[in-house]
Amino acid sequence: MEGKQTIMRRSALAAVAAIGSASLLLSACSKADDNSDSNGKKSAEANAATKGVVNASTQKGGTVTYEYSDVPDSFDPGNTYYAYMYNLSRLYARPLMTFQPGAGEEGNTLVPDLAASKGVPSDGGKTWTYKLRSGLKYQDGTPITSKDVKYAVERSNFARDVLSLGPNYFQQFLEGGDKYKGPYKDKNPKGLKSIETPDDTTVVFHLNRAFQEFDYLVATPQTAPVPQAKDKGVDYVKNIVSSGSYKFESYEEGKQVVLVRNENWDPKTDPLRKQYPDKIVVKLKVNAETIDQDVQAGTAIDLGGTGVQAATQAKVVNDVSLKANTDNTYGGRLVYMAINNQVAPFDKVECRKAVQYAVDKVSVQTALGGPIRGDIATTVLPPDIPGYEKTDVYATPGNKGDVAKAKEQLKACGKTSINTNISARSDRPQEIDAATAIIAALKKVGINASLKQYPSGKYFTDQVGVPSFNKKQNIGLHMMQWGADWPSGYGFLQQILNGDAIGTSGNTNLSYLDDKQINETLGKAIATEDAAERNSLYAQIDKRAMDQAALVPLTYFKVLLYRPANFTNLVSSAAFSGQYDYLNIGTTKK
Repeated sequence: MEGKQTIMRRSALAAVAAIGSASLLLSACSKADDNSDSNGKKSAEANAATKGVVNASTQKGGTVTYEYSDVPDSFDPGNTYYAYMYNLSRLYARPLMTFQPGAGEEGNTLVPDLAASKGVPSDGGKTWTYKLRSGLKYQDGTPITSKDVKYAVERSNFARDVLSLGPNYFQQFLEGGDKYKGPYKDKNPKGLKSIETPDDTTVVFHLNRAFQEFDYLVATPQTAPVPQAKDKGVDYVKNIVSSGSYKFESYEEGKQVVLVRNENWDPKTDPLRKQYPDKIVVKLKVNAETIDQDVQAGTAIDLGGTGVQAATQAKVVNDVSLKANTDNTYGGRLVYMAINNQVAPFDKVECRKAVQYAVDKVSVQTALGGPIRGDIATTVLPPDIPGYEKTDVYATPGNKGDVAKAKEQLKACGKTSINTNISARSDRPQEIDAATAIIAALKKVGINASLKQYPSGKYFTDQVGVPSFNKKQNIGLHMMQWGADWPSGYGFLQQILNGDAIGTSGNTNLSYLDDKQINETLGKAIATEDAAERNSLYAQIDKRAMDQAALVPLTYFKVLLYRPANFTNLVSSAAFSGQYDYLNIGTTKK
């Protein structure tokens, strides 16, 4: 899933000037290890939120404010695919399963949410049965039933012409999913036959093949219940019916969202949520530097969870007391550039390999913020995802690119030069800086790329996630960042490498790779019961993708989060790509 940042373009040189050298960043990290300020006073510990709860408190009251530099794809739990929205949506949308609020790897623990227990598999993993907790209610006091869960999955996965932003796993794996047209077009009151609801508390999923990690799949917000009578399609986002601890007080599209306590939420049915603040405010389209200032002032939390900007980073890592209030962690994410296999001449593997050898990864790493923001990557799977095996298919001296090898591959492709475009998100300054560094490296070998910028909120729906758009605009290269949908090789690889994930819009497989071997191995892996054998298959898929030069791994993403002093119960959760877990954050101010 995708992980985000104001409309600002800067050069890679500007970023280097702002953050200093890699050695400076590393020395700054070690300088703060003594965990004391200039007066010798002990302060908060760096990386404390990756190890436990920071500012633990049961205080109720006050307002928690989130700020974001753009707009999310959607607040609709069935129509979103950003990690921070998966995280935030749990406040008002309870899926069947979810991740336990906890620091670091503890946050990867899968626990029942709307369901009373984990799924019960049968038929070798092709059938999964869930029982709902008793006493569940919506914000208006009406009961939540298994039929609402069934309908939520149907609307979010099968009405792709209406709701195209989330993943389509259920469409791929449910029996008859390739023929069902979704609840807006199919008028059969029974809906999709492969989701059964024998009573109001039981939901049964019948799959077309074994899926051994299905509990992870039902942890997506697509299983959060939606009452059919209240669904307005794409406009449901304006009047979402809450099943969680908070409900919408107001929704101003593109501006602000306000959540307040849901009085019909019953803590007896929910061991995970505590309902601490009175109000939760989400402010949109806030300048990225302003967000940094507000976070440091303790008045806001960065919703996107992608960390501080370059200038703030330079300030923070070189001040002992400020550095002690940060959390720097891996988040199961890869920063990469997808090479579009459908846009000529990158439909030829030799042309894609020319790009692989041409990229100077050190300059890209520097543009992104240096080693503190990620180690140089050489594989599709990050080191903290099961299935990772260290390898470097396109090794270059010092990771700075190899002009001779790049030109050799270009010649094998029948080209001496290529003219193309590279896409990046306009509200992510560091992504633009990285793209600028790549453009400079490609130019040295005869690949002339021009930068095309698009806003995050429409990046997948209207631009790079639309095959016809890329061909028309000659966009052969796409800046991308990806985090695992769940902590396994399949949860990471499926939506960015499987040909079945490609549609007419909303694509996250930006390489537009449809490789038979990869598709079949992914299917074999998810049907395999033995975890070690599954992981071995994920490693094979990684290698195949690199042999096909489907994407250029840039860095294994690390986030530098600044911990606001005025917020309580802060934990950096591995399940949500290094963000703070939003489920039970509170405030010290009533």
